[in-house]
Amino acid sequence: MQRTRAAGVRPAPAHRTRAVVPLWGALLLAVLSGLLLDGAFPDTGIWPLVFVGVGTVLVALRGRRAWAAFLVGLVFGLTFYLVHIQWATLFLGVLPWLALSSLQSLFVAAGSVLISLAYRIVPAAWPSVAARFGLLPLAIAGLWTAREAISAVWPYGGFSWGRIAMSQSESPFADLFPWLGISGVGFVLAWLTALALEAWFWRPRATGPGPRRTVVSPGRRGALQRALVVAVATAAVLAVPGWRTADAGTLTVAAIQGNTRSAYFDQRGYQGEILDGHVSATLPVLGEDIDVLLWPEGASDLDPLESARAAEELDIVAAAVHAPLITGAITTRNGKFYNSSLLWESGKGAIDIFDKRHPVPFGEYVPERKFFEPLAPDLIGLIEREYTAGTNDSVFDLGTALVGVNICFDIVDDQLMTETVQNGAQAIFAQSNNADFGRTDESVQQLAIARIRALETGRTVVNISTVGTSAVIAPEGATLDTLPTYTAGAMIDAIPLRNGLTPAVLAGRQFELLVSGFGLAALSVAALTGPRRRRR
Repeated sequence: MQRTRAAGVRPAPAHRTRAVVPLWGALLLAVLSGLLLDGAFPDTGIWPLVFVGVGTVLVALRGRRAWAAFLVGLVFGLTFYLVHIQWATLFLGVLPWLALSSLQSLFVAAGSVLISLAYRIVPAAWPSVAARFGLLPLAIAGLWTAREAISAVWPYGGFSWGRIAMSQSESPFADLFPWLGISGVGFVLAWLTALALEAWFWRPRATGPGPRRTVVSPGRRGALQRALVVAVATAAVLAVPGWRTADAGTLTVAAIQGNTRSAYFDQRGYQGEILDGHVSATLPVLGEDIDVLLWPEGASDLDPLESARAAEELDIVAAAVHAPLITGAITTRNGKFYNSSLLWESGKGAIDIFDKRHPVPFGEYVPERKFFEPLAPDLIGLIEREYTAGTNDSVFDLGTALVGVNICFDIVDDQLMTETVQNGAQAIFAQSNNADFGRTDESVQQLAIARIRALETGRTVVNISTVGTSAVIAPEGATLDTLPTYTAGAMIDAIPLRNGLTPAVLAGRQFELLVSGFGLAALSVAALTGPRRRRR
C-alpha cells in the first residue's frame, strides 16, 4: 500500500545532495576553477572571479564520494598553485615549485573531502529549508577557512600565500578587513558563494503519488525568493562601513628603491655593491626635511655589525639626512645568520634590531637538512646559509613615533602583524627584496597583501623593495605614492600615524578559530546524529 500525505502539510525539502556532473566533468571544472581563481589575484586582478572560481569547485564537489572529492580537490589545488606561484621557479627552480604546489594541493584535497562530506551529511542531519540555507553554507565556509588556516601555519611555519581574501585588496569587500581580518573575509567570500549555490540548486520536494507536483513557490516566484536571500546577504555585507583609527600626527619618511643587483644568485662586481647602490639612490634626498630614512631588505650586502666600511657608510648617510636610518642587512651574531632590519643612528650604530621572524623554508634555510639533502643534493646545496628565526620584537622607537617593521614574507604572518600593532606601532614599514622573482606577479601579489594589512590594522604601510613594487598605502587602502619597478628612486611622504586598534587586531585569530571550529563541529555533529541507512 502506498502512503499518502495529508492535504495541506508542507513537506521538507529534499535533503539528498546529488552529484551535479559526472567525475570527468568535475575534474574539468576543477581545472577551470583553479584558473579562474588565479585570475582574481594580481596581476590580472579581476576580483569577482573569486566567486566564480570558488563556486565552480564547490559545484564539482557536490555529491562526490570521499575519494572522488580528494581527486577533484587535488586537481583544483594543483591548477591554482602551479599558476599562482609560478614565480617561485625563478629563484628556487622547478622542483621546489612542484613540491610546494603539491603540498598545498594536498591540503586543498583534504579540505575538499570535508566539504563533500558536509554536502552529503549536513542536509541529511537537518533536513529543513532553514538548515539548507542557513547552516550548510556556514559549515562549508567554515571548512574552507579551516583548511586555509591550517596550511597557513603548518608545516615549517606554513604557506599563507593564495588565501582567497588576498584577492580582494581593492574590491568593495575591502572594508571588511579591519573588522574580520584576512581569514574572516575569506570566510565571508566562501559563505556568500555557498549560499548562492544553494539558492541555485535547491528545489522543493515533490509530493504525493502520480505526476510530480510541489507545494511551495514554484517556478519564477521561487527563484526570485532565493535570489532575494542572496542579494540581501550580499548587501548586508557590503553595507558594513570601514573602520577609522585615531589620528596621531604625521611622520615624514624617505623610502629608497636602489634598483641594484640584489637577487640571491646575481653576480656582483664587488662586495658592497648593493650598499653603494642604495647610498647613490639616497643622494637626491639630501636637503629634504625628513624624520626617518628607510631602505629595503638586504640593502646592505655588508654586515655593518662586522664591517667597519659598512658602518662608516651608514654613519655618513644618517648624518647627511639628519635622521635615523632603517636598513635591511644579513647579520651574524653568536655564530648564527639573521635576516635583519637595523635602526641606525650616526655615531651610535645599531640602536635596535629586528630579525625576520619566519625565514623561508627551502629558500633561506633547509628544515631537516640531513633528511632532504640526500634526496636533492645539488638543489639543497645551493642554500648555503641557514638563517635563524628571530625572537625580538618588531617595533622601533624613533623618538617621534613607534613604527613596526616586517621583512618580506613576514607580511603574510597574521600573528606577527597583530602583535606589531598591539605593541604600539603607529605605522608599518614592509621591507622586501623581490629581485629573485624578476618581473613576475610576485611583487604585485605582495603589494596587495600589504594593502590589506593597511586596512586590517588601520595603519599606513610603506612597502619598500630593492627593485619594486614599492608604494605607500594609507590606512584606508589608498595609494599615496609609488615608484616604477626596476628604477632607482625615492618616495618622500608625510605619512599618517594612527593609534587605536581595529576589531580585527583586537580579536586576533579568534574569529578564524570560531568559524573553523563551527565548520568542523557542524560536520562532526551531523556525522554522529544524522540518519543511518537502513539495512535490508
